[in-house]
Amino acid sequence: MSKSPGHQKHPEHKVEEERVGERMRVEIGGEVVAESSDVILVKEDGNPPRYYFPREDVRMDQLELSATTSRCPYKGMAHYFSIRAGGQRLTDAAWSYEEPYDEHSALAGRLAFYDDKMPQIRIVTAARPQQG
Repeated sequence: MSKSPGHQKHPEHKVEEERVGERMRVEIGGEVVAESSDVILVKEDGNPPRYYFPREDVRMDQLELSATTSRCPYKGMAHYFSIRAGGQRLTDAAWSYEEPYDEHSALAGRLAFYDDKMPQIRIVTAARPQQG
């Protein structure tokens, strides 16, 4: 992609990424929408912590790409998804940066969820599957 204009203009603005050392799960109405041990936590000044799940660990059959987009000066163009799960439809409840700016290339194709704006969405630590 290219360098982030936000980081160039405001180098003091922090957008930090770290791998989560635990298996995480996204639930809506008791239904699992995503579960992964490859989650990136993003801590950005002025925003709540966000968990980014790899697309292959998200139930994409429950998500529908919407026409909504937004541009973050630090991460790039976000594309939004509505979710059907737990007997409900949540509009623009998740988003992804398909081609993020270079500084955040690890987020490419991952999905984050609006658990702070939509209380139906729960992001929790998941128990590791039992070895049998």
